[in-house]
Amino acid sequence: MVLVAQATPPRRDRGMARRLLRSDLILLVTALTLSLLGAVLVRSATAPGSGSTYLVKHLVNLAIALVMAGLLLRLDRLALRAVAPAAYLLSLAALAAVLSPLGSTVNGSRSWIVLPVGFSVQPAELAKVALCVALPMVLVGAAERRRAPRAREVLLAGVVVGLPVLLVLAQPDLGSALVLVALGVGVLAASGARWPWLVGVGLGAVSAVVAAFTTPVLSQYQRDRLTVFLDPAADPLGIGYQTQQVLAAISSGGLLGAGLGQGEITQSGRIPYQETDFVFSVAAEELGFVGALMVIVLYGLLIARLGLAAARSDHFGRLVCVGVATWFSVQVVENVGMNLGLMPVTGLPLPFLSYGGSSMFACWLGIALAVGVGSYHRSDTNPRGG
Repeated sequence: MVLVAQATPPRRDRGMARRLLRSDLILLVTALTLSLLGAVLVRSATAPGSGSTYLVKHLVNLAIALVMAGLLLRLDRLALRAVAPAAYLLSLAALAAVLSPLGSTVNGSRSWIVLPVGFSVQPAELAKVALCVALPMVLVGAAERRRAPRAREVLLAGVVVGLPVLLVLAQPDLGSALVLVALGVGVLAASGARWPWLVGVGLGAVSAVVAAFTTPVLSQYQRDRLTVFLDPAADPLGIGYQTQQVLAAISSGGLLGAGLGQGEITQSGRIPYQETDFVFSVAAEELGFVGALMVIVLYGLLIARLGLAAARSDHFGRLVCVGVATWFSVQVVENVGMNLGLMPVTGLPLPFLSYGGSSMFACWLGIALAVGVGSYHRSDTNPRGG
């Protein structure tokens, strides 16, 4: 009698499968829906001049992002905590490389590294992912001991946040720097830090913003953006014209919109960078108030599910999920706000919807972090997931 041994899946694969089964499918489906909706909006914004080129690139970026997220999900919680310092140091090295001759300047900001294969990466986007795991590593010890972070831990957390913020401001990229600061404040608050520390961090952030406005840190292009926000009539043939066209596109959408591919302003190509900075205006003009509201509802659902994952997770997972939720929330508020003329134009992309590989990769890595740590509930007694 011949016995045939049945192949047993590797332990790591079983752990990943368990995490996927225990993951928040609503969170995953919402992120995928936003990504695919982004493909539709990017196609509509760029088809008159480029056909399906940007659509194909957006879908390729999405496919790569999903593969990257899948690879990250292979790391269990202990492995993720082990690689967090290395990920943080690599992000600092990439941000420093941007300021070297390897970096490229676009719209007054030296934020990109052009790769030999024709792709470009924006290290500031990936720094958000690294900070979402590095900062919780600094503060989780206090949370696990059920006490507020002490002065040494808060100061170390300030250094961990401050280094990438300074490197990003040196590019200069004020929008990404503000996201990193907000992410740090959110995680610090979730760790139970005392209110004087939070007030101090907030005052420090305000001081940094004031310094950016009153010193030569910002480029002239970025100063022009802020000038137009304060005075919409300024620069009527440049940035002022652009923002006025965005508002006109949004207001012309009405209740149900002109229909995909039918928006007069969108299809005329009057709005530069509409597939990136102003993709929300495509939804508002061509899908109307109902379509724009659907986009907001999807983001609300996404952030609510991240909050639920934080509530269900252990201490480390809670801080990671709060970091990701804060990151997404700030970018959505800023991007939609600048489309509506309520916030200055900072160039921050709309998560999942805007065209851009670095943003898509970072957003899906953020989702993978939340899914990975969120699959370990407070009641788990065995942390060895895979």
